[in-house]
Parts: sequence; C-alpha cells; structure tokens
Amino acid sequence: MISVSWLKKRQPYWARLESLLGDIKQRGLHALGRDELRELGLLYRQTATDLSAVRGDSSSVQQARYLNQLLGRAHNTVYSGQKKTLGRVAQFYWVEYPVIFRKYLRYTLAATAIFAMGALAGALVTLSNPDFMRDFLGPEMVHTIEKHEMWTHSVVAAAPQESSFIMTNNLTVSFLTFAGGITGGLWTLFQLFFNGMLMGVIGVACGMNDMSVKLWSFVAPHGVLELPAIFIAGGAGLRLAQALLFPGTLARRESLAVGGKEAVRLLVGIIPMLIVAGTIEGFFSPSSVAVPFKFALAAGIFGLFVAYLARGWRKGATDPVASSGASLPRL
Repeated sequence: MISVSWLKKRQPYWARLESLLGDIKQRGLHALGRDELRELGLLYRQTATDLSAVRGDSSSVQQARYLNQLLGRAHNTVYSGQKKTLGRVAQFYWVEYPVIFRKYLRYTLAATAIFAMGALAGALVTLSNPDFMRDFLGPEMVHTIEKHEMWTHSVVAAAPQESSFIMTNNLTVSFLTFAGGITGGLWTLFQLFFNGMLMGVIGVACGMNDMSVKLWSFVAPHGVLELPAIFIAGGAGLRLAQALLFPGTLARRESLAVGGKEAVRLLVGIIPMLIVAGTIEGFFSPSSVAVPFKFALAAGIFGLFVAYLARGWRKGATDPVASSGASLPRL
C-alpha cells in the first residue's frame, strides 16, 4: 500500500512538473532553458515511475487518475515538436493504436451496448407492430423490401462514385458521433441508439420478407469494420463527455483538453477502417459474388482485425503516453 508520507514526498515533484507545463503553455517550449528542459525530461520519467507504483495500490485511484492526466499533458508537450513522418504515422497505427484501444476499451464497450439496446428496441417494436417499419424506414424502402429487392442496385452501377460517397458519409457519421460528446454525451447516445434501432428495424423487416440472407451477406463484408468503427467513435465521444461532466481534480477546461486529446487518439484509428469498409461496400458487398464467399471474406477480415487489436494485450505493450522514459527523446 502506498503510504501517506510517500505521497507527500512525491507531490512537490508533481507540482514542479505542473509548473513547468504551465510555463510552456503560457510562453512556449522555447522559453525554457537547458537546465529546465533536462528537468522536464527527468520529471517526466519520474512521474511515469510514480504512476506505475500508484496503479498497484487499489486505494490510490484518485492519485493514479491525476498522474495519468499529468503525464498525458507532459507527453503532448514533449512530443509536440516531432515531425509527423510516414514512419511515425505507421508506428502509431501498427504499434501504438492497439494499446490505445485497449486502454479505452470500456468506452467502446459502453457504446456497443447502447447500439445493441437500440437494435433490440427496434427489433422488438417492429415485431410487435409491423406497421412501425413503414413509418420508420419510409414507404419506398419498405416497398422495395416487400418486392424482395435490395436497395443497393445503384451502388453497383456507379461503384467508384458510390464508394467515395460511402466513405465520406461514414466518416461524417462517425465524427458527428464523436463530437456529440461535447453535448455531455447526449448526441453521442442518440446517434448510437438511433443507428442501432435502424439496424434492428431493417433486420426484422428483411426477415419478415425472406430477405435475411440478402441483407446480411451485403452487410457482413464491410460491416465487420464499419460497425466497430462506429462503436469506437461512440466510445471516443463518451470519453469526451466524461471529461466534460466529471473533471475530477482538474479544472473543467483542463479536463476537457486532456480528455479531448485522449478521445482524438482513439478516434483517428478508425479512419483506415472506414476507408477499407467504404471500398468494400462500394465494390464488393452489393456484387453478385456467391453468398458463402461473402461470409468467408467477412470472417477473414474480422479475424485479421481482432488479431491486430490483440497486439495491445501482448506482453510488454504499454501506452506510449503513460510509458516510462525509455522512448523519451533527449532534451
């Protein structure tokens, strides 16, 4: 257990790191002298070590949260001058992002649960009142389903243009779901629940008209990436909402700045996912390829996706923001 005397002994160092970060925020990193820059690097490494120690004590949750936020601010300051080379981008997606996903997994799981509740509600309402789907989906779409036709024929006819439109639309929906966190999470919750409800209503409508195989063979190839991307965007929005509503020991503005940066790190990981999903949805999902092959491809893509994210749980994988100073550049 972490002792009170140890905490009192370490607090001046944390306060000094906060002071240096405050000076940098006001005057810029260039305003620090050589000794202060070295001190910043040393305090960064020491705070990372302190965080590891505090995390091992179940009674020090508040201190762990405070140090994690402090270390995040320090990391953003230390690495703010790094050039965003292609190699750095590749390192982020291949090495860092799976760890980021693991760290904020609870937010993604919460977003997934809200989507699932919407899907269940939509399915149950449609089963109990089939006329609901006509009001919810519109008579034109319902008429198409009742004729045993998919509403995706136009995608095949203009695949390149439609693929571009799908990517743009999915990115827009995902970013709006994330940005909804600034409303205290209300818009994020609405977006997740509504899109889940839409999926539930369409699923039941197609099932009632013997269209289930056509629907899910269309959704599966791109949906195994598109749906997780929406859940992750929702999770990022919920993290933003938490920073706004529950600032903890930080001022609300500071909490929002820290939480916003963490949420953005989670969000940017979905961009490649949505590009790939949009390409599949535009060129492959609505095609006449055999149904078993579509499901097989979906299973393969999802398996690779899970294996990629599982890298965040491999031995030695650590959050780059909360890691020790091993990767800290010389100051």
